[in-house]
Amino acid sequence: MARAYGWNSRLLLGFESQYGQSPASGDYYQIPFVSSSLDSEQGLIESSVLGQGRDPSAPFQDVINVDGDIVVPMDLRHIGLWLQALLGDSTTSGTGPYTHEFTSGKTTLPSMTLEMGLPEVPEYLRFSGVRANTLALNFQRSGEAQATLGLMGQSETVAATSIDSAPAELIYSRFSQFQGSVTRGGQPLADVTSASITYSNNLERIETIRNDGKIEAIDPGMGSLTGSISVRYGNSELMELARSGTPIDLELAYTIDADKQLRITAHEVYLPKPKRSISGPGGIEASYDFQGAREQTLGRMLTITLVNDLEGWA
Repeated sequence: MARAYGWNSRLLLGFESQYGQSPASGDYYQIPFVSSSLDSEQGLIESSVLGQGRDPSAPFQDVINVDGDIVVPMDLRHIGLWLQALLGDSTTSGTGPYTHEFTSGKTTLPSMTLEMGLPEVPEYLRFSGVRANTLALNFQRSGEAQATLGLMGQSETVAATSIDSAPAELIYSRFSQFQGSVTRGGQPLADVTSASITYSNNLERIETIRNDGKIEAIDPGMGSLTGSISVRYGNSELMELARSGTPIDLELAYTIDADKQLRITAHEVYLPKPKRSISGPGGIEASYDFQGAREQTLGRMLTITLVNDLEGWA
């Protein structure tokens, strides 16, 4: 009997033209990933019936929820598909390299069908009506550059064969943590030891009454942008900005070269005034748990710019 292994699993992604309806074969990409907890769950509700003795009556099935996280490597090409799911279509310019600009605040977002294939079994788990809720990134001096995506979906079906036997495959080219940078006003932010940023669409399940246990849709709520910057305490510049409530712009980036880069720009970030604790003879650090807001002139909170050699993903 064959056994399923993670090294031979296969993740496919295709964008839906209508919510909850999977695209046809030929419209999927094979996506590299690190781990996945995306799956469906259907709980049981305990029976409250009395008058039939001490032993309980059989429980009954509850509604179906499809959600979970997928961790993906930060790479030059595939990340554009996830950014499209999170923020909607990009504005693309250039003739090669191409600059793809994704912005927050769109009122409608695309939905996807994702298929997790386990060829040894064989079993292909197909999740439709999936939307990207959150994107979380961590910047540090060394280690793997990864993104964690929080996903929500409508339904799961299981098949014995893949929905697409020959999906499109993009060349895999990964960013590394040592290629990361944190800047403010176009200048490197001094003494940063680590940084994190999380964008959320705050998706809302539309739970109408229907006889299949599925949700009707998943709608975007008000977006949010949060994160943290840890710095070695060497001057009071950020502390004074936090005290005064003065917003700053913040850019976190991965750069291979001028033609291969990803820039995440939070246009208006507010810093809290943190505590500075001294616990020994070593250096003193301060951690700022920031919040983002809409910048009035630009009319948006977040811009993610991806520069690569792809004109698009269609």
